[in-house]
Amino acid sequence: MTGNTIIGRARRVVFQGEPGSYSHLAAREALPQCEAVPAPTFEDAFAALRDGTVDLGLIPIENSLHGRIADIHYLLPETPIYILGEHFHRVRHQLMAVPGASLSTIKTAVSQEPALGQVRKIVAELGLKKQLWADTAGAARHVAQSGDKSLAAIASSLAADIHKLTILKADVEDADHNVTRFLIMSREAENAKNTGEPVITSFIFRVRNVPAALYKALGGFATNGVNMTKLESYQLEGSFNATQFYADIDGHPEERAVKLALEELEFFTASLKVLGVYPANPFRKTLK
Repeated sequence: MTGNTIIGRARRVVFQGEPGSYSHLAAREALPQCEAVPAPTFEDAFAALRDGTVDLGLIPIENSLHGRIADIHYLLPETPIYILGEHFHRVRHQLMAVPGASLSTIKTAVSQEPALGQVRKIVAELGLKKQLWADTAGAARHVAQSGDKSLAAIASSLAADIHKLTILKADVEDADHNVTRFLIMSREAENAKNTGEPVITSFIFRVRNVPAALYKALGGFATNGVNMTKLESYQLEGSFNATQFYADIDGHPEERAVKLALEELEFFTASLKVLGVYPANPFRKTLK
């Protein structure tokens, strides 16, 4: 990640989860110059950003297999936190056990439910029972602490390193397109410059309480040829009405088409907050 002065001077990044989680691994990939700091919950991660104990946050927002991950959108409207970039992490599951264990000694696979659902082939091939755990890194820690050669964890290679487990079989996921998108976040805003390079603009808005407000609000993107790559709705304050929306679009607010589309959007909204204007990750080119 280059060109952003906040990212360039950052030294600590917070991630949600415990050491060895996929978020931890993604933090090391995306921000190798930073010390990766764990936080038990997303609320704790945002609190660390707000109070300045860390410089950046790396927060998962969606997964190619499971869709939305973190409902961080609830935390963003009232929080002075901004998006500086994005990172796409390819999830690779490892089958690991304590030293001395082998494929013939393991009887039970331990991990969180989504991970176990993504390794059905190896589980069936080895005839393993399934044991649910809260998260993948915690499953690896549990297996290491147990010393039981009949248990195997499904977790990241980093979890195996941290807990000194032996990888019995690498990359055991059924699908090779399991990718998680992370947002790089800061309490300071720094938008990408309008240089003609691909950028993403992310924002949250609430439509006015008028007929067809959402249809009219989004019409400007269609008429101006602006590509919207993500749109999600959220119920707020106990209402069953979809009153808040999160969106990503291709393009910079200073581009004429994007500027016109945002102006039309704002006319039909009760509130609009731009969360960030940041470089599109090169991984996006593989999605075309």
